[in-house]
Amino acid sequence: LESERTRRCETWAMHFVISSTWGATDPTRAAIPFVFAATALAAGDSVMLMLFHDAVSVAVEGAAAKLVPFGPPARFAEVFAHAGASVYVCKPCAEVRGIGEEALAPGTRFGGMVEFHAHASRPDARVIAF
Repeated sequence: LESERTRRCETWAMHFVISSTWGATDPTRAAIPFVFAATALAAGDSVMLMLFHDAVSVAVEGAAAKLVPFGPPARFAEVFAHAGASVYVCKPCAEVRGIGEEALAPGTRFGGMVEFHAHASRPDARVIAF
């Protein structure tokens, strides 16, 4: 199994571009994109995660540690810290909620549709929306 996984990673490495709108109002739905991202990263793929709407609340420093999903494991910190992950927070979505860039967790940064489009346009990209 491990040799098959290694072969797949060498042959089929992909770039997953994930958008999420779920945040602190539903911790379980907020966790699912992060579980997928962590799984893809463990398989050797790269990930771009774009947090829109309520999902921006997950990127506030310390907030993800307080979210307890019902069922799936909380893998927020794992994704934020992974070198293969780029986590962007929709700047207008955050600013309208009073969240400034200084409030963001390490491993996250402001971005928008320009960054989302750039990642989604890569030839190795697969776009997933949660």
